[in-house]
Amino acid sequence: MKKGYLPYFFISLAVFVADQATKCIIRRVVGPFDIIHVLPVLNLVHIENMGSAFGLFRSLGNTFFIVVAACASFFVAFLIVKDHNNRTAFSLILGGALGNLADRIMYGHVVDFLDVHAGKYHWPSFNVADSALTAGIALMLVQATVQIWKGRRHE
Repeated sequence: MKKGYLPYFFISLAVFVADQATKCIIRRVVGPFDIIHVLPVLNLVHIENMGSAFGLFRSLGNTFFIVVAACASFFVAFLIVKDHNNRTAFSLILGGALGNLADRIMYGHVVDFLDVHAGKYHWPSFNVADSALTAGIALMLVQATVQIWKGRRHE
């Protein structure tokens, strides 16, 4: 094992704690049909998402999502240790995956609460874990693009 991977697990832990703390606040403050206007393009809501991204595949059931998220979390944790080039991205992905996994285990659904919109057009609601997952994947794509670009420059 390469040294220096432990701080990345702390990043995952910070994402997990932030995700769970914000969801706890939403559960206590925002009712299921409440809409709290924060900015002209942002509302706080309380959605219980039984599916995956955008509520898709809910018919697969909670157990399916728990097994997939648990397996993915173990794999990503392994990658944090082994792949020193993508540790930041993997740590964001791990923290997000664990945040949503905890919801599924404790409540049988994931709490989504950020509602971004432009007028009457709304993006599907999401949470801190989803944001970290998206940021981690985007970071991996950027890093892969940079590596490809560097490789082409040296040909």
